[in-house]
Amino acid sequence: MLYQITLMALPLVSMPYVARVLGAEGIGVYSYTYSVAQYFLLFGMLGVENYGNRAIARVRDSREECNRTFSSVFSLQFYVASFSLILYLLYSLILSRNTEFALIQMLYVLSGLFDINWVFWGVEDFRITVTKKIFLKICTVICIFAFVHSKNDLWLYLLILSLGYFVAQSSMWLFSKKYVSFHFCGVKEAFAHFGGVLVLFIPIIATSIYRMMDKIMIGIFCDMPQVGYYENSEKLVNVCLCVISSFGAVMMPRMSNVLARGLYREYRDLFTRSMEIAICIGAAIAFGIGAIAKSFIPVFYGEGYEKCIIITELLSITVIFITWACIIRTLYLIPQEKNRIYISSVLAGAIINLVINLLLIPSYGAVGAAIGTVIAEISVAVVQTISVYKELDIIDCIKRGMPFILFGAVMFFAVKTLRFDEEGIMDLLIKMVVGAIVYIFSSCAWFYKTKNKVFFDSISSIRRVLFNNGRNDNL
Repeated sequence: MLYQITLMALPLVSMPYVARVLGAEGIGVYSYTYSVAQYFLLFGMLGVENYGNRAIARVRDSREECNRTFSSVFSLQFYVASFSLILYLLYSLILSRNTEFALIQMLYVLSGLFDINWVFWGVEDFRITVTKKIFLKICTVICIFAFVHSKNDLWLYLLILSLGYFVAQSSMWLFSKKYVSFHFCGVKEAFAHFGGVLVLFIPIIATSIYRMMDKIMIGIFCDMPQVGYYENSEKLVNVCLCVISSFGAVMMPRMSNVLARGLYREYRDLFTRSMEIAICIGAAIAFGIGAIAKSFIPVFYGEGYEKCIIITELLSITVIFITWACIIRTLYLIPQEKNRIYISSVLAGAIINLVINLLLIPSYGAVGAAIGTVIAEISVAVVQTISVYKELDIIDCIKRGMPFILFGAVMFFAVKTLRFDEEGIMDLLIKMVVGAIVYIFSSCAWFYKTKNKVFFDSISSIRRVLFNNGRNDNL
């Protein structure tokens, strides 16, 4: 949670500055070249992150098994990532319209050769990744303010971000000896994992169609400022969604381990409680962003970004559906190896999104892409829910989540009814405070009434920390 709060706070510091210095076109160029590089990184990593996470979680109690699993999985990753890096270099030199920027973004693709974060996720050691990434994120923001001062510094902005990402991924090798040792495996042994990795890669690449392909298609059919509007709107929503994605990443190895030990009752209890907490967070994000977007965008990004308002409001709708699907995916489908459901749901979303993009982006630009994303995310959530309806207590999950949807709606209308003669920072702050008070008070009252275990455990932990600190001070 500390890491995610940092991820949310730092962009709130740098994004307004970057939006004003680079302009919508500069951000569009960054977003377009980054999206292309991310595709090559995706192909380089295949589905190793989820596959490796799950594989390590299952054998983490045996150092010998961990070493063997890590070595063979990473060898496969290294072979495939090397091939992807060569292809990206050829693309940058031959096909790219922005060769200089594309070559800078190659650091993202190169990071696929060294990324072993999945090992630490599998053993549930998040302390190292959190502290290291927080430090590097802070360094990145400092460098942006120190070196990026005009539109001519766009290449520096790309270099700072890509280099920071590369260092963050590759530096994990410094801490890996605590858990695993590595030796290169032959092609045959490494590619024994290829089938399992490929199964998890199909939904990842399908999901990328409505996560990254949107910006590439906007760049093809429209112009770079439209890409910039979409990038800023999507980034604003995604910054908040980091909390949900991290929740799933933290819980997935735990759920895999619980299943491996045959503790099915504990597994079902963890699933329903996790869904309730996730919906609580997701509803706050969705209704909160939708309520303040009109006031927030002009203050945050400045003049010239008014088109981001409607795009942000549309994308905020996706948060609830992304949250629901994320919990089903990371806490049930992947640990249970329900690959067919996982693949079919995201393929459905990808196809729907691609069709809508082709129909709407040429006429409506970034707004058309946002509409396509909304419908795609709804489709994914619906397909996954229908597929697991008989295996999970979906009705119970809906009952647990509906109160927070209601609290979010109350917060939304409470904020929207506030009217001020002049809109600005003070107007925005008042709306944010009022919205937060309404939602937090409602949620806490509900948790207290239902005797929510997580809520009372959290209060007990806070009291324990405060009591211990007070006792230490007295001593």
